[in-house]
Amino acid sequence: MRNSTSFTSAGFVLHRYPYKETSYILETFTRSHGRVAMVAKGAKRNGTNKYALNAFQPIIIDWFGRADLKTLKAADHDRIYPQLRGSALLAAFYVNELILKLAAKDDAHETLYDAYDRLIAALSHSCVTAREIEIHLRQFELTMLAELGYALTLDHEADSRAPIEASLDYWYVVDRGPVRHVRGHEIRAHEPILLSGQTLCALAEAHLDHTTPLQVLAQAKQLMRRVINHHLGDKALYTRQLMREMK
Repeated sequence: MRNSTSFTSAGFVLHRYPYKETSYILETFTRSHGRVAMVAKGAKRNGTNKYALNAFQPIIIDWFGRADLKTLKAADHDRIYPQLRGSALLAAFYVNELILKLAAKDDAHETLYDAYDRLIAALSHSCVTAREIEIHLRQFELTMLAELGYALTLDHEADSRAPIEASLDYWYVVDRGPVRHVRGHEIRAHEPILLSGQTLCALAEAHLDHTTPLQVLAQAKQLMRRVINHHLGDKALYTRQLMREMK
């Protein structure tokens, strides 16, 4: 930080949209200040990009101002990642939308920023597979939920606090946690999700890789979707709809 109203940080552009004739409004995700909205004045002048403002590229951002909408002073590449394509590009747009809709402005989350940087780097590999994309997304979602104060209970039962056993099945109740599934016993909760103990253990240990069974990956995706939807409330994710339409 240079003075009370001028700042410098590593960051990414999450979204940009036109502002007046020659400028952009930027939604950025910075390491030191979290989400920061700023105007890039003159960025479209003469048909050229005055700054390094492409999404999914790590940049160093200089900005100033005290108001909610800051002013971009300079932006330049920190490193260059290969261009994202196909499913990897859609996954990155999905993550950007999550950050925009769940993270508060001007609230730093360095651990989340580092996880985002790792995710974009992983997605930029030309040989990344669909299975690897799903694994990277689940790992990022877990970190995001924990960093934003929505950490999941995964290693013990919600009521008894007994350790999760991989051989058993559990109902997962959002905002409560896992409850052991007992055949013939009804659970009173809103839309609980039936998961294997193996899935809960894998998520608790953040151990998802190429050896993870497909059923575990499918259940992990189902759980993340339900929990994220809960915290989004009435905020729709447009990238999910786009993914469904493309499939």
